Amino acid sequence: MKTKQLLTYAYTIALFILLSTLAFSQNTPSEDAQYLAFATQMPELVGGMPDLVKKIKYPTVAKQTNLEGKVFAMAFVDEKGNVDKVKIIKGLGGGCDEEVERVLTISKFKPGQHEGKPVKVKTTISVAFKIK
Repeated sequence: MKTKQLLTYAYTIALFILLSTLAFSQNTPSEDAQYLAFATQMPELVGGMPDLVKKIKYPTVAKQTNLEGKVFAMAFVDEKGNVDKVKIIKGLGGGCDEEVERVLTISKFKPGQHEGKPVKVKTTISVAFKIK
């Protein structure tokens, strides 16, 4: 009987901790919320997409398996045009997702502006992988 009571007590505590964590995380503004979804002037890649494509190294695994397609990523661009974070929205696999993340992280953007002031903006970019 004591074992059953201990298990019930342990489950109750675990449930309380889980619910407390969920409640706290919902009341805390997420890091993503600091970035605007739209701005009067959206960030622009310095050098444009051709410059970004030049930096991409086709992953070996993707080449060996003839993997082609697009990777859709969200870049979190700060007020200075640096990429703080990259989230892959729709990946391709074979190392392509990681390559897009790497290249976007080292890329420079012309910062987004809203009402004449530089702002943090998230922007979506698609990168096509095609074996030549």
